Amino acid sequence: MASTLLSARDLRFLLYDWLDAESLTRRPSYADHSRETFDGALDLAERVATDHFAPHNKANDTDEPRFDGERVHVIPQVGKALEVLAETGLNAAGLPASVGGGQLPHVVAGACNAWFQAANPGSAAYPFLTVGNARLLLAHGTPEQVDTYVRPMVEGRFTGTMCLSEPQAGSSLADITTRAQDAGDGTYRLFGNKMWISAGDHELTENIVHLVLAKIPGGPAGVKGISLFIVPKHLVNADGSLGERNDVVPAGLNHKMGYRGTANALLNFGEGRHTPGGRPGAVGYLVGEPHQGLRYMFHMMNGARIGVGSGAAALGYTGYLKSLAYARERLQGRALGDKDPSRPPVPIVEHTDVRRMLLAQKSYAEGALALVLYCARLVDEAETAPDAAARERADALLDVLTPVAKSWPSQWCLEANSLAIQVHGGYGYTREYDVEQHYRDNRLNAIHEGTHGIQALDLLGRKAVRGGGAGLALLLETAGATSARARARGGAEAEFADLLDAALDRVARTAAAAWAGGDPAEALANATPYLEAVGHVVVAWMWLEQLVALGDAGDARDAGDAAFRAGKRAAAAYFFRHELPRTGPQFDLVASRDRTVLDTPPDVL
Repeated sequence: MASTLLSARDLRFLLYDWLDAESLTRRPSYADHSRETFDGALDLAERVATDHFAPHNKANDTDEPRFDGERVHVIPQVGKALEVLAETGLNAAGLPASVGGGQLPHVVAGACNAWFQAANPGSAAYPFLTVGNARLLLAHGTPEQVDTYVRPMVEGRFTGTMCLSEPQAGSSLADITTRAQDAGDGTYRLFGNKMWISAGDHELTENIVHLVLAKIPGGPAGVKGISLFIVPKHLVNADGSLGERNDVVPAGLNHKMGYRGTANALLNFGEGRHTPGGRPGAVGYLVGEPHQGLRYMFHMMNGARIGVGSGAAALGYTGYLKSLAYARERLQGRALGDKDPSRPPVPIVEHTDVRRMLLAQKSYAEGALALVLYCARLVDEAETAPDAAARERADALLDVLTPVAKSWPSQWCLEANSLAIQVHGGYGYTREYDVEQHYRDNRLNAIHEGTHGIQALDLLGRKAVRGGGAGLALLLETAGATSARARARGGAEAEFADLLDAALDRVARTAAAAWAGGDPAEALANATPYLEAVGHVVVAWMWLEQLVALGDAGDARDAGDAAFRAGKRAAAAYFFRHELPRTGPQFDLVASRDRTVLDTPPDVL
């Protein structure tokens, strides 16, 4: 029976037929791997996700973490699932072998992780954050910090967090007030509060490694004065054993509409509950240089943004598969025009509007998954391509795609989840079916790792204009090359290539028009519709890439493969004919520098 979490067939098509992941094994970084080890990891991820993560997804949602004033309690199934994940090595599948990781390519590790994100996002958040934490320390930490904190994270004994936001500051990191005072012994003492800290406190593992943004007194104002610190829940002795409890404690848990299985905490640093060494303050260890903390943290955040997009895609995908299975089994109504009540009802998938909703979901979910895996493949290219020019090109393309990869799946795979509920009819709104939880879980991804609006400002305010628009030009050049290959094939691919080229032209001209007045406030007033329109164009490009990779209809190996290919072509046609036209009015609005929002005074709202 096919999984309703993800499609293993689709993942293999994306990895091998399209993204040529197997070719990565010819590079020194991945020379120990083969197609067989990739397939083994994918199969194992599917089994562990199905057997150990999916079964407690509902329990994780209904019996969410609780705080008794001293300890945070999480249902035991979460800890057991994380133990299995660590035993298999899947928790560190993409981390370097030098610290005990599996050193899989990013694109293969991303495909493996998608299984867990689809099965149980609440439990999957713990290893997701830990890997991001570990990658940051590998890039910017000292060898001692790597040995002390990263290796235990790879082993599954420690988990990790990132602590940015504060109750009064939210996304405005320039306004954080957590301070780090030099203790004169090579450590710092931290005082302050951090809010919305996912996986912020629990007893699932021996220790929690917090990466905390704070300001050293006397440093530059604003974001230029932010430094980064390791603040462990328990101090670690020189021999690796756990020492004193550090003065970082939960003040309470936030109870969100989704991701309920992830303990989301308000943390207090240095409030005096614990005084390591008899001195006030939470002990922290500086990462890298002072006042470079935000730059270091973005190393983690940019990877996390693609990971958020992956999680959104996975939730949209599983919702689609579950609504598809339901539509094939649910009998209701008869064919249009059939008025004979004695005839048996038909599966609802026979109804045109249900097929419309399923096609829309398929186009969103499979398009989003393609986008995030494409970005993961760019990470591999940026890190391991044999020549510097290829590495720089991949890094530049990834830079401009990151806000789209985070935001587009978060918006449109949520819409897929909404349609999945609608396909289920009245049952979809009940807790007996999974799709209402998928919607609630996915709704959080629009704010995870930078809101929708922040990504829009990043795209139109930075990525589209930096270096004279070089990143945007590279995106258009790369997508245009896909159009050229598709046009040469003729038929529908040529039709879609023409549509994509016209949309790509609007991407560039609209960015130029938005900035033509020279007023940043005016240019960025409609940044969000620009992000949404560019996202649709990028996903149309992803669909055209998939069509080219499919080859000819006669290339199918069997009936199942023929159905798979036909489904891809139908979803691509839907996206180009029903979705891409949405971008025209959005580009028109942005290019006009419409001032409706800008000129509306706050006091009339």
